[in-house]
Amino acid sequence: MDRRSFLSAGSAAALVPILAAATPKVANAAVAAPAKSSGDAALNAAFDEIFNVIMKNSPGYATALGLDKGDLAYLRRTFDPKPIDATLRDQLARAKAAIALLSGINPATLSPTAALNREIVLYGLEQDTVAYPKFGLGSVQRPYDITQQDGNYFGIPDFLDSTHPVENASDAEAYLSRLAEFSKLLDYETEHQRAEAARGFLAPAWSLDLALGQIAKLRNQPAATNGLVTSLVNRAKAKNIPGDWAGRATKIVETQVYPAIDRQVAMLNQLKPTTRPGDGATRLPNGEAIYAAALAEATTTNMTPDEVHKLGLSQVAEYTGIIDGILKSNGFTQGSVGERLSALNTNPTQLYADTDAGRAELIASLNANVKMMSGLLPKAFATLPGQPLEIRRVPPDIQDGAPNGYYNPATLDGSRPAIYWINLKSTHDWPKYSLPSLTYHEGVPGHHLQISLAQESKDIPMLRKISFYNSYLEGWALYAEQLSDEIGGYSGIERAGYLQSFLFRSARLVVDTGLNAKGWSREKAVDYMVGVTGFPRPRVQREVERYCASIGQACSYKVGHLAWLRARDSAKKILGPKFDIHQFHEVLKDGAMPLTILQRRVEERARALA
Repeated sequence: MDRRSFLSAGSAAALVPILAAATPKVANAAVAAPAKSSGDAALNAAFDEIFNVIMKNSPGYATALGLDKGDLAYLRRTFDPKPIDATLRDQLARAKAAIALLSGINPATLSPTAALNREIVLYGLEQDTVAYPKFGLGSVQRPYDITQQDGNYFGIPDFLDSTHPVENASDAEAYLSRLAEFSKLLDYETEHQRAEAARGFLAPAWSLDLALGQIAKLRNQPAATNGLVTSLVNRAKAKNIPGDWAGRATKIVETQVYPAIDRQVAMLNQLKPTTRPGDGATRLPNGEAIYAAALAEATTTNMTPDEVHKLGLSQVAEYTGIIDGILKSNGFTQGSVGERLSALNTNPTQLYADTDAGRAELIASLNANVKMMSGLLPKAFATLPGQPLEIRRVPPDIQDGAPNGYYNPATLDGSRPAIYWINLKSTHDWPKYSLPSLTYHEGVPGHHLQISLAQESKDIPMLRKISFYNSYLEGWALYAEQLSDEIGGYSGIERAGYLQSFLFRSARLVVDTGLNAKGWSREKAVDYMVGVTGFPRPRVQREVERYCASIGQACSYKVGHLAWLRARDSAKKILGPKFDIHQFHEVLKDGAMPLTILQRRVEERARALA
């Protein structure tokens, strides 16, 4: 899910708050404290104060949550653009203030539930004191301002089209206001990227080329036909909102946005020859320390790059052996496992036509999988999400740099559904047998079920509902692929597809650490992953390029998956014959948390039922 980003300095399209994964320095005092509750009211008031500060300083996020209403309605008109360094300093100050506020509340005065909430929120806030003060970065996982998947050119158009609502004239006016601010965001980003390049933080040349290619798609067309204009025009027309929306939006794009884009393009072309050689974090100043921090943040563990690399190699060997048996039983016997998977991936019976009709057929199959799996969920879940889920194609303008699949949560007020995006640059990247596992990962019982249950939970405060821990989320989604097998979600060769997904995530551990800790080239990483997984080379290359731009994040999946399995095994051991899978999954209503706390929380819940 692209859920997946942290607050991007200066990018008002960033949809994830300051509460991100942190290094595992977790005290147990809150759990051991007496079940007193005299401090609960003070804690909840502090949570509300911190949440309100986040919303007031994150207008784009407030819109994404559907909270830019009432007293916060003014947020819908702005991105609050300011110089990126000023944004980072402000974020650091707010994080420190929030930590001080929560640290002043004695955990011994809290109920067990409140103590848990305090611990998790503090855990996340503490990470906001890492990237900027230690490395001068907005995020250790995203060390570059502009890449094939990062930058305002990438995020703002998508945000305006898919997230900013146009229901009435006020919304349309707010759209124009934000459209005008797009140029300011671009100029602040251009200024900051120039300064960052002088420090050695400029993406590899191939990444800049991909970004420039995508920027060209945004820029090289008449303003009147640009999606920035037509998105507003078409939606205003659909709602019968009178006004010269086309003329006014076109003028903003022509006179403000396009010149700012041109300035950014000129800067990138000027700086591109100066970028350092290499592909991964080893090319960065202090790259070893930055990657260590990124890996700790992404996995919420203390695992070293070497430990993660070795884990990946052992997992690759394990899943290769399992898939070998499945392929042989289905008549695929010749060549290595990777070669046989590659042959299966290119088998005409497994491919949708690479046409608009083929894309429509593919998306229809995904919807059918969601419907089928929704019928199976009662086998494993006591509580099911009520939020709707839409499946959409990644916009072609950004598909070259976008992930292969990702998920955007619904608004908290239900005004916009959750969206599962799939990159359909080529339908041949998606053989039919591989699609169910992707749908179960991004949809149900994966991200959509987990995030929706947290959003709908009455057991956690709003501040917890908007916190994201990658290893928890991605670990759950990978666990959901396995759970789908356990409740009958795959048929025939589709099971090889889900295990190929596990093989792929295992290979990520090897490749991400290889690129970012061992100096692997992009070409070596692509060769390895193609050979291991059998996925089409273009798809693998996009993935590897993502690991170069977003360092450490790819390791969160398998590390998190293994943590969920350990937690379930612990619950089974504690409960014995009393273990109930439905009750185990109720832990989702406790919201996202670091893996170390997850293990403890599952064991606490199990002992309470024993």
